[in-house]
Amino acid sequence: MSEPQTEQGKSAMSEIQIPEMTGKVLACVDDSVYAEAVCDYAAWTAGRMNTQLSLLHVLDKNEGTTAQNLSGSLGLGAQENLMQELAELDQQRSKLEMEKGKLMLQAAMLRVEEKGIVNAESRQRHGELVDTLIELEPETRILVVGKRGADTESAHGHIGSHLESIIRALHKPILIAQQSFAPPKQIMIAYDGSATMRKGIHIAAASPFGRGIPHHVVMVGADTDVARAQLQEATDVMTKAGFEVTGAIIPGDADIALAEYQERENIDLMVMGAYGHSRIRQLILGSTTTAMIKRTKISLLVLR
Repeated sequence: MSEPQTEQGKSAMSEIQIPEMTGKVLACVDDSVYAEAVCDYAAWTAGRMNTQLSLLHVLDKNEGTTAQNLSGSLGLGAQENLMQELAELDQQRSKLEMEKGKLMLQAAMLRVEEKGIVNAESRQRHGELVDTLIELEPETRILVVGKRGADTESAHGHIGSHLESIIRALHKPILIAQQSFAPPKQIMIAYDGSATMRKGIHIAAASPFGRGIPHHVVMVGADTDVARAQLQEATDVMTKAGFEVTGAIIPGDADIALAEYQERENIDLMVMGAYGHSRIRQLILGSTTTAMIKRTKISLLVLR
């Protein structure tokens, strides 16, 4: 968690400017075990926020590509014939991957329609996933992704190969779904007094996303007067917005303490800020955000 907030920082709580939250719920659909939960969470979120749902499948430009440079290992004639056959095979595989993606999108559309979403759209794109999401960021209100994609879905205790890059690249809320979905009954905000989370508290208070759901605002660290003042300001924002709020300061390392609190209090969804320190410092000290994504067994809403 970040360093204690200064008096100047505390007084800035009421001066925080909250950007207008517009755009679509964008959900990344693939063939991983997280796909159904992504659809369910995206449908639930779009319904709560009364906004359009867009289902996206990105066909990686490298998928299905197997052609290699065979010079020197084959005779010239054989090489020419084989390279032509490989090119034709790659083209067939690309078409199959495209059709597979279309079928996944069709299944996803049916699933969200069963959840009551009638105006969803589906899109298939070619290229790098992160680049595509950056391109679509201006029209995105919140992104929903699985914790891991199909290429790393069995790597328990790790995060997907694209996930960290997505969190660093985008400046919109990112909902990271686990393998199963149930409407959250309790939400925990991991609060640290940082600028990101001061703004995050105001966003949470103003958004219909968590309206009517009890919230826990939790700080990790020493129970000091400064920490109590920070926590009180945060819980006041939520209380004045009509939320049922529980505030807590707990000791320990952030990733371990927050995970233990979540299990003890039966929290269904955690909200936290993303990568509050410089990239160089993270390489040396690690990141609480990454540690929480790896450790937690519930879905996470990551704010930028």
